[in-house]
Amino acid sequence: MFMKFVRVAMLLGACSLPMFSAVPRSNHVVVVVEENHSYSSVINNSSMPYLNSLAKNNSLLTNYYANTHPSIGNYLEMTTGQIITNNDGYMGTVNVDNIVREVMLAGKTWKSYAEGLPSVGYTGGNSGYYVKHHNPFAYFTDVANSSVQKQNLVPFTQFSKDLASGSLPTFSFVVPNVIHDGHSASLQAADTWLKSNIGPLLNNAQFKKDGILIIVFDESFDTDKTHGGGHVAAVVVGPGVKRGFRSTKLFQHQSTLKTVLNALQANPSPGAAPSAPAFDVF
Repeated sequence: MFMKFVRVAMLLGACSLPMFSAVPRSNHVVVVVEENHSYSSVINNSSMPYLNSLAKNNSLLTNYYANTHPSIGNYLEMTTGQIITNNDGYMGTVNVDNIVREVMLAGKTWKSYAEGLPSVGYTGGNSGYYVKHHNPFAYFTDVANSSVQKQNLVPFTQFSKDLASGSLPTFSFVVPNVIHDGHSASLQAADTWLKSNIGPLLNNAQFKKDGILIIVFDESFDTDKTHGGGHVAAVVVGPGVKRGFRSTKLFQHQSTLKTVLNALQANPSPGAAPSAPAFDVF
């Protein structure tokens, strides 16, 4: 009877612990968002040899769908668990539970590295090839209303410096400009940019310990409205990721949010994240 009581107590204790699924803890999670292409236009496309090599040698999510059209709702879904708005010209703020809030509550660090951002802390509108609605962090009241947190909105030029100095934050959100993310130029240009700018991350000693890289497209072509935003490519890379694995499980952007927060041992509470499945690639 005593041993039976002990076993029951242990089970009850285990049930009371925070659940982070099977996602391993990571000190360096990096998300890179590409733009406006379908799964079939990206995977096995000879114009994207680098991304396809990552997909072949790591984990490819073959059943990943965006949530909506156009872009802004997808970026907000992957950072708040909610679409909130489908107005790419939205210039207000967003005051809901979000990834920044949970990362900070967990005592972790973050930065948004946006290519073409005019200056550190910039929360204004479009500038050159930088577009605000691809940088959801610039909308959050947790950031826009904080002189401290705004300093984590930085131009992408800072990424290579932080990588070289060993000072990447625990969570990095990478925003290529519209010439380099597939939005306004070729997929070949996007692939070349990935190889040149994200490739060095994979050879970094810190990343090779426990890093997780997620490369995902925000939405498919406008004509593809399956599950809201259409079928898109998503690739997961890292030392703890299954090699040559192709997941067939249905995922959307709230699963990216869930997976990131689980990896950071932060509360996956924003929006639809709690009920979303985390990636099954570990």
